[in-house]
Amino acid sequence: MQDVADERPGIAAAIVVRGGRVLMVRRRVSEGQLSWQFPAGKIEPGESPEEAAICETAEETGLGVAAGKLLGERVHPMTGRLMSYTACEVVSGTATVADAEEVDEVAWVALAEIPPYVPYGLFEPVQEYLDAVLKA
Repeated sequence: MQDVADERPGIAAAIVVRGGRVLMVRRRVSEGQLSWQFPAGKIEPGESPEEAAICETAEETGLGVAAGKLLGERVHPMTGRLMSYTACEVVSGTATVADAEEVDEVAWVALAEIPPYVPYGLFEPVQEYLDAVLKA
């Protein structure tokens, strides 16, 4: 397990919840075990993690979202990348594969269905957030 982020730019992930489910995307190219993920991408220079989460969600799924609370940051144990996770709410659109070069499929996943999509478990603050909002 890595404790220090590598030199690559950080990654912002959007935790988008709607109708009791969370949005996940399946990458065309897996990063190790990471095939299904939250919409995410590189934080560009001068961009906040929240802004990057909004942009990546739109680019990957065509969905317009608004950033809420930053749930947390960590060095991802499998990729070594600095990751930030932002809770987002849908403001417009329907989730589809908007970037077919990067994304193979999108899915709205119920809380109980997450383990097969993410068998290695979620980052604890993300899990706590989903436990709270998806069980409510």
